[in-house]
Amino acid sequence: MSELLTSKEYAALAANIDFPCTPFIDGKYQRGNGDKLLSVNPATGNTLCEIDSCNSEDVDLAVAKARESFDQGIWAKKHPSDRKEVLIKLCKLITRNRRELAVMESLDSGKPIRDCELIDVPETIQTIKWHAEAVDKMYDQTGPAGEDALSLIVREPVGVVAAVLPWNFPLLMLAWKIAPALASGNSVIVKPAEQTSLTALRIAELATEAGIPRGVLQVLPGLGEAVGEPLGRHPGVDMVSFTGSTDTGRRFLTYAAQSNLKKVVLECGGKNPAVVLEDAEHLDLVAEHIVNGAFWNMGENCSAISRLIVHEAIKPALLERVTARVRDWKTGDPLNPANHLGALIDTEHQKKVAGFLSNADKATLIEGGTANGVFIAPTIFDDVDPKSALATEEIFGPVLSVLTVSSVEQAIELANDTDYGLTASVFTANAKQALRTARAIKAGTVSVNCYGEGDSATPFGGYKQSGFGGRDNGVHAHEQYTELKTIWVDLSDPATGDTVA
Repeated sequence: MSELLTSKEYAALAANIDFPCTPFIDGKYQRGNGDKLLSVNPATGNTLCEIDSCNSEDVDLAVAKARESFDQGIWAKKHPSDRKEVLIKLCKLITRNRRELAVMESLDSGKPIRDCELIDVPETIQTIKWHAEAVDKMYDQTGPAGEDALSLIVREPVGVVAAVLPWNFPLLMLAWKIAPALASGNSVIVKPAEQTSLTALRIAELATEAGIPRGVLQVLPGLGEAVGEPLGRHPGVDMVSFTGSTDTGRRFLTYAAQSNLKKVVLECGGKNPAVVLEDAEHLDLVAEHIVNGAFWNMGENCSAISRLIVHEAIKPALLERVTARVRDWKTGDPLNPANHLGALIDTEHQKKVAGFLSNADKATLIEGGTANGVFIAPTIFDDVDPKSALATEEIFGPVLSVLTVSSVEQAIELANDTDYGLTASVFTANAKQALRTARAIKAGTVSVNCYGEGDSATPFGGYKQSGFGGRDNGVHAHEQYTELKTIWVDLSDPATGDTVA
C-alpha cells in the first residue's frame, strides 16, 4: 500500500504530468478525426489538455486493426502462459507508474487522491493480476458421450470486443473489462467516458510496452454518438461490454439487434439498500460501513448504499452514530489527502444531484444538504416516502435516504421495491436470518454485516434493470468473453460401426 503524500507534493506531481491527448490506435498514439475534446479538472474547472477525439472513421480503422490482429492470432493464439506473462509485466509497469496514474485519475475525475492511491490503483493491479494468473489454470471439458464418441466442450475467444466505460471509476472499470478479455485472447477496443479518458490512454501505452501486440488494445476517446454508437452498430465488433446508465445500456441492446446480434453484457444502475435489523450488533461498526457505502466516491457509485432500511427499535441509536461518523468525512480539494470526498464529475451532474436536495418532498434533512459548486456535502434524509424520488431514483451522489420498518418482512419488501437489483447489505446477529434475508433480496451481490462488492474472484452484476448478459470479475468474466464450442469425435470403426478399442 502506498503512503500518502502531502497536498503540496501531490500538487507538484500534478504540475509535471505529461497528459496523453490523442487516440491510441494500432499500437501508437495518433491523431483522431473528431472534434477537440476538453479534459477538464472538475474540482477547479481548469482544462488539463485538449484531446483529439474520434469519430466513425476512427472506429472503422480501429475495428479493422483489431480484426487483423485477432485473425492473425498474434495474441489470440499465444499460449495462455505467454499471455499471462505479458499481463503480469503490465501490472509491474502500472505499479512503477502508480503515483502518476493516481494523480492523473484524481485530476481528471475529481476523485479524492486518497481513494486513487489506496483503492483504485491497487485494485486495478490486483484485477489484472488475478485474471492473468487464472488464464492458464482454466480447463475445458469432456461430455458423457459413451464408448463410441468423444465429446469436447472448449472455449474460444469471442474476437473483437468493445469495452465502453463509465466516468466514476475510470481505471478500475478499465481493468474489470480488459483483464478477462485480454487474458482470454480477444482484441479489445476501449471507449472511455468522454469526461475521463486520460488514464485509459496511458494504460494502453504501458500495455504496449509490456508486450501487447499492435491492434490488440486500442483506446478511442470521444462522445457516445461519435464512438459508442458506431462501436455498438459495427458488424466487425463481436461483443460489447458496457458499464453505465440503464438508459444507455438499452441503446446497446438496440444497436446489437439492428446490426449483427453481437453479444452484449451490461452492468447498469442501482438503488441499493442496507437493511439493519433489530438485533444488529456493534452499531459503531455498522455505522462505519453505512457511511462508507453511501458516500465513498461521492456516492458516484452504482453499488452505493442509497437506502438505509432500519428497524424502528434500533434507528435512533444507529442514526446518532451515522451522523457522528459522517462529520469526519471532509469534502474539498481532491489532491488533499485529508478529504474523503472530492468534486462531482461536472456541473451538469451537480445540478442533477442538487435537484434532489431541493425537491425532497416531506423528508427530514438531518445532515448535510449543502452545495458549493461541484462539491456537495454528504447528505442524509430521514422520514423518506418509499414512493418518492429520493427512494426510487438513482441519485448517483452523496445522498442517503432513511426508511423505517417494524419487521424483517417489511424490510425485505422495501428492499425489493425497486426496478434495480445490483447490491444490498444486511446487518443482523442471527446467522440464519442473515442468510434468509440475503436470499430473499433480489440483488446480484448481498453482503452480510458489512458493505462490499466481493473481490476479484467473485462475479459482480445485477438483477432486473441493473444488469444483462453476464458478470464482471471471477471466472464468470472469462466465460463471457469466450464462445462455447462442441467438438464431437466419432470413435466407431467406419467399416463395422463397432466402437474402436
